[in-house]
Amino acid sequence: MSQPEMSAPAPAASPAVILTGDRPTGPLHLGHYVGSLRSRVGYQHEYEQFIMLADSQALTDNMDDIDKVRRNVVEVALDYLAVGIDPAKSTILIQSQIPELAELTFYYLNMVTVARLERNPTVKAEIVLRGFERDIPAGFLTYPASQAADISAFKASIVPVGEDQIPMIEQTNEIVRRFNRIANRDILVECKALVPEIGRLPGIDGKAKMSKSLGNTINLGASADEITAAVKKVYTDPLHLRVQDPGHLEGNVAFIYLDAFDTDKAALEEMKAHYVRGGLGDSIVKKRLEAVLQEMLAPIRARREEFAKDKGQVMQMLKEGTARAREVAARTADEVKAALGLNYF
Repeated sequence: MSQPEMSAPAPAASPAVILTGDRPTGPLHLGHYVGSLRSRVGYQHEYEQFIMLADSQALTDNMDDIDKVRRNVVEVALDYLAVGIDPAKSTILIQSQIPELAELTFYYLNMVTVARLERNPTVKAEIVLRGFERDIPAGFLTYPASQAADISAFKASIVPVGEDQIPMIEQTNEIVRRFNRIANRDILVECKALVPEIGRLPGIDGKAKMSKSLGNTINLGASADEITAAVKKVYTDPLHLRVQDPGHLEGNVAFIYLDAFDTDKAALEEMKAHYVRGGLGDSIVKKRLEAVLQEMLAPIRARREEFAKDKGQVMQMLKEGTARAREVAARTADEVKAALGLNYF
């Protein structure tokens, strides 16, 4: 009897592609860790992950201090390595060193109107935040097209962002759909926003956003003394004037941080209940918060200091990652140019 033919196993599906990144305008802080870095360490085991140091985009509102952007490229890369991002598993790239991204941006600008760019809620909010009024750098206004180029160049289908960035993803997909209609086939890939479970982390002063420009951060590379000093300034409950008074959790930054970083959830819930009914001082809460942050940040700081001993090696890692990323972006750019009839030779 003849043996039945054995069919070849189906090829494994390629992992989904993620694009994420940061503007290198200063060291990364706890807000970055909660919002993206902690998740990226996990993503690199599940997805094909590209992490972009968006230096070109950072220049759109930092042309008066270009050295700040340049020097922070390596500093942010050190933060990546310190938290556990592995360049063998995640492709870390420098945006400005991939000219195809600028080329794609130029083509995409023909697929969106100035009025649509100005209506983008994220762009509108950032214009107000920076006080541009009508003195808006053109590069800043056209950021949605640039982001569409960044995402589509790597054919990323997943983009981790905060809720405030969702309009940017929507506009990226508008551009992708319009291009695919022009090309009469699906060359570019639509993407989905992946919003972290823990939203934006407030600053130590209680402001809605932890921000380098507001000076209300705790940096990932902070020394033990810097952590101690910062925790002393952490905003709690302004109505909690006496230890015996009931305290409030809403807007209490100390407890927001403990929710984000304290791994002993049962003990934390007991502390919350004690605080709400009264009899627990803010100093005790801050003492617990400091212990949690010191324990979490000490190994990150140690790894960062070790990697910083050889910044040349860090730059070599960035060079290799950028080269890999450029190969991918160049293939997409070639497809886009061919679809637009720009393949003459």
